[in-house]
Amino acid sequence: MFEFLQSGGPLMIPIGLCSVVGMAAFLERLWALRQGRVLPRSLRVAVMDLVRQGRFEDALIACRQSESPFGRVAEAVLRGRGRARADVKELAEEVGRREAAELERYSGIVGIVAAISPLLGLLGTVWGMILTFRVIEEGGIGQVGQLAGGISTALVTTFAGLSVGIPALMAHRWLLARVDDLLLDMEEAALELLDRVAAEPSVPAANATNAAASAGSAE
Repeated sequence: MFEFLQSGGPLMIPIGLCSVVGMAAFLERLWALRQGRVLPRSLRVAVMDLVRQGRFEDALIACRQSESPFGRVAEAVLRGRGRARADVKELAEEVGRREAAELERYSGIVGIVAAISPLLGLLGTVWGMILTFRVIEEGGIGQVGQLAGGISTALVTTFAGLSVGIPALMAHRWLLARVDDLLLDMEEAALELLDRVAAEPSVPAANATNAAASAGSAE
């Protein structure tokens, strides 16, 4: 196996580094994007129960102690308690955008690996063909062994680049889909909490004055 990889030439080193970096980033995101870490079901149930009981301070404490993305969004909703729904929603969305950026962190590394690994393989292909034509130029087509070496370099690097790039592309797409699913679940939970703590928008003073005037005219 080592001889096979070695036959790919010096470009196998950056391809190998890409595979290691991409795998490390994917495993880190796989651990970070667990449902229980982003949106703990126990926290969601506990916060809703505390809000139903009117224990808003206890709900805030529970959110702060969880140190989860949903906990921080729920904390923003609870801190806006009593304000107009639109204002509280805007505050929660601001916190949610920061949390979304945090959830997507390192996913871009996997995408970069997916993009450059096949290109490195293609570069190895070009390098192998250059070696092949150099042998032909120097000794003709009779040196089969040296010709095979250049062709082998071209094929091995192409194979290695695609072997790293294809799984990295699939992993990157999966991570983005996973983040979208978690954000949708978190948005649903935040809206449910928002409906319980936000105040209804007050009637504008002008409307109230017009209503009073209309009532007086009717009398």
